[in-house]
Amino acid sequence: MSEAPAPTASEAHATHELSIHDANKVALGALIGTALEWYDFFLFSAAAALVFNVQFFTTENATASALASFATFGVGLVARPIGGMIFGRMGDRVGRRRVLMITIVGIGIVTGLIGMLPTYAAIGIAAPILLVLLRVLQGLFVGGEWSGAMTLVVENAPLHLRARYAAIPQIGSPIGTILSSGGFFILTLLVSQQSFDAWGWRIPFLIAVPLLLVAIYIRSKLEESPVFEQLEAAGEIAKSPVLTTFRESWRQIIVGMAAALLGVGGFYLVTAFCVWYGVNILGYDSSLMLLGSMIAAAVEIPVLIIGGRLGTRFGASRVILWGGIASAVLAWPCFVLLASGNAVLVIIAMTVAVAALSLPYAAQGSILTGLFPAQTRFTGVGIASNAAGMLSGFIPLLATGFVAAAADHWWPAAAMLVGLSAFTAIAGALAPRLSVPLAGFKH
Repeated sequence: MSEAPAPTASEAHATHELSIHDANKVALGALIGTALEWYDFFLFSAAAALVFNVQFFTTENATASALASFATFGVGLVARPIGGMIFGRMGDRVGRRRVLMITIVGIGIVTGLIGMLPTYAAIGIAAPILLVLLRVLQGLFVGGEWSGAMTLVVENAPLHLRARYAAIPQIGSPIGTILSSGGFFILTLLVSQQSFDAWGWRIPFLIAVPLLLVAIYIRSKLEESPVFEQLEAAGEIAKSPVLTTFRESWRQIIVGMAAALLGVGGFYLVTAFCVWYGVNILGYDSSLMLLGSMIAAAVEIPVLIIGGRLGTRFGASRVILWGGIASAVLAWPCFVLLASGNAVLVIIAMTVAVAALSLPYAAQGSILTGLFPAQTRFTGVGIASNAAGMLSGFIPLLATGFVAAAADHWWPAAAMLVGLSAFTAIAGALAPRLSVPLAGFKH
């Protein structure tokens, strides 16, 4: 894979003056913010599989309730591309840091409100309607959070270490999974199933409020991106970032979507869907599936770190290409283990599947930020990543439907994971040809 073209003057001038200390500070601030983001988002994912199908949707058919619950999960992701465009435009016009303060506050407040929402038994049809509305709001704010955090980190990173630093915000995903699944897991051990369904599930959602205060404090200490400040000083701010991105970078959007598809959609398949499938179809205890999610997330952290280092050494596109191939090869064996009925093998299956798709996820930020110029980077990354997120949100829904049509056999879900892996691997091969000048960054 070839080197990216020579840097623009504004990027080169700004990024060469950065220090490791500054980059570490920004990366830590972005990591904590994205950890809260994914904590809130994965709470909904786990609750959709364990609680919402019972508390907010009433039907005699367990699969129908699950479909309705996962559809609500997916609706929030439909809002993500809209949020990506709204907050992406703001980020490219007024600055990355200001937008990140808005998005983190919005995510935290909405999650707290979900924890206080009355159930169907209390207020009837208004309960699922309010749940959907809050989910849409959450999706809007999340649509600007990840793309802004990734853009800020990459634009603050030393030139030769951008792939490594771009992997750091991705660690927020497994941390969020551990916190959210861990919260539910502990509650299932401390309270009865009846108490958990009645009120216990609300506690992890309400904990998002104090976590939000911590995130706000840390985010308030971050500086604005030096690349954006340089663009502002030079009068190079884009007047219409959204229109410019669609007109000039539509190919990059498609490749960026495909590059991000496995890391998000594959993860939802292995966690949200597999948790539901294990509990409702295979008859596993919910604590086993939550424990599997937590162990897989814990293993994902070092895998992401390794993926970032591999991206620095060999190029981010190679990591995505070979990570996608590895995920495709391992998909079928992992589902065989998942259906084995052995608790240890079930946990191994979830862990291996998540580890494989985490390699492309580690390099995702490097690829996406390299596809768009500085003037429209926030917008471009937001549109591409959130379009992938929107499609990914319906993966559990589609998997549930296909598996039901296959007499509850897991093979359609395994085939979906193979397909997602193939799309991402192809994107890794195409990305270097569409890269724009990005100072000192090797794909």
